[in-house]
Amino acid sequence: MGEDRIGIVHRTTKETDIYAKINLDGKGNYDIKCEIGFLKHMLETFARYSNFDIKLDISGDLHVDYHHTIEDTAIVLGRAIYEALGDKKGINRAGFFVFPMDDSLVLTAIDLSGRFKLVYDLKFQYPKIGDVSVDLFYDFFYAFGQEAKMNLHIKEFYGYSDHHKIEAVFKSLGKSFKYAVSYDATLGDNILSTKGVLV
Repeated sequence: MGEDRIGIVHRTTKETDIYAKINLDGKGNYDIKCEIGFLKHMLETFARYSNFDIKLDISGDLHVDYHHTIEDTAIVLGRAIYEALGDKKGINRAGFFVFPMDDSLVLTAIDLSGRFKLVYDLKFQYPKIGDVSVDLFYDFFYAFGQEAKMNLHIKEFYGYSDHHKIEAVFKSLGKSFKYAVSYDATLGDNILSTKGVLV
């Protein structure tokens, strides 16, 4: 519990080259290089609301489309968080937050259980937010949850603006993570599981 929990992942394929460094015990600082403006904005938002320090250097085959870059960013980010979590001793493990963003209200709930499950309930009015196809957010959260080995539930209660809905998701997710990775003093070096392990 004394040292910062840091995860570093560098993944290179023929489609993307992505480097991530995550400090779960940070102050919400970020240094994100990404040519997809809306994705960059959402990742910066996640860093600020989670209090994670996040460094990301993202490049990909944007001349093809945004799919590879957005999905692979989620893969690397999820892996870095999983690595940073280590043995998960003493953490709260689960967290949830209902976030209002102007007209929109969104819930995220997570469990850092070591098991992947995505439940995704978002409805969009338009096919794109800016120049990002809305279907890519499902791909992002699927890859992210899978690599972080977590349960991830995303629920829209209501909303009008597609931009506000997805921004509320990233803000809510940050707050959910902030609690889930925080320490419960009553646990000490124990793991919050009757199995005694979270893998």
